[in-house]
Amino acid sequence: MVDSTQKKFLVLYLAPPAVMEDWAKKDPGERKAAEEKMKAEWQKWMGAHSKMIISTEVGGKTKRVTSSGIADTKNAIVLFAVVVAESHEAATKAFENHPHLQIPQATIEVMEIKSMGAM
Repeated sequence: MVDSTQKKFLVLYLAPPAVMEDWAKKDPGERKAAEEKMKAEWQKWMGAHSKMIISTEVGGKTKRVTSSGIADTKNAIVLFAVVVAESHEAATKAFENHPHLQIPQATIEVMEIKSMGAM
């Protein structure tokens, strides 16, 4: 629930498609152990920050729409979330040591969400 002192933010968890494709090719035993470790760290982070999280979702197949038509595409968005915080700085600070950043070349972007009327 967003109270009047909080703002909403879109959080994008990014990793280059090539990095994710290389990860899928790793030895299954090595990959499973690393994934379990990251999953445990992720759950711990989510628990510690649960009051700020409205939603966390996994992206799926992507299509690009242009004036020329529609085509399949890939982008670096792995996950996205909507969170609340008192400020942009507070929201961003919460993600400084997020487990997602263990993925090579991974980044997290935090963008304030404003209503169209506030533009």
